[in-house]
Amino acid sequence: MTDEQVLKAVPAGDVREASSGMLQKQLFAIFTTPTNGLGPVFAQMEDHLKFQMSLEKQGIMFAAGPLWTDDERFWEGEGMVIIRAASAQAAMAIAEQDPMHRSGARTFRVRPWMVNEGSITVRVDFSSQTFEIN
Repeated sequence: MTDEQVLKAVPAGDVREASSGMLQKQLFAIFTTPTNGLGPVFAQMEDHLKFQMSLEKQGIMFAAGPLWTDDERFWEGEGMVIIRAASAQAAMAIAEQDPMHRSGARTFRVRPWMVNEGSITVRVDFSSQTFEIN
């Protein structure tokens, strides 16, 4: 590999080796984009959300939600879904089952994502039956 190639791409194994003490949890990000405006997206929304909830109940979904415009004021129909899957091919097969994608209302791209850093805090208050996630 030339010096120029090294600056553009590093083999995944090298990244895993360099971060060997970190979590290295392999997940998959599905970036989903409208194909023909928001009308078809809203037409599929109910079935899409049912599908998303089924992924959640099966333990497949890690997180999902809309992507706002850069100024955080609008939604143009884009979304991101993070899932647990055995491979990129398995993640693609899951994404293909989404009613949004089956209907053609959205297209998608699957990207492997290795989680290394971060934290999550969950607080549960029994007396008030409330919770907080940070």
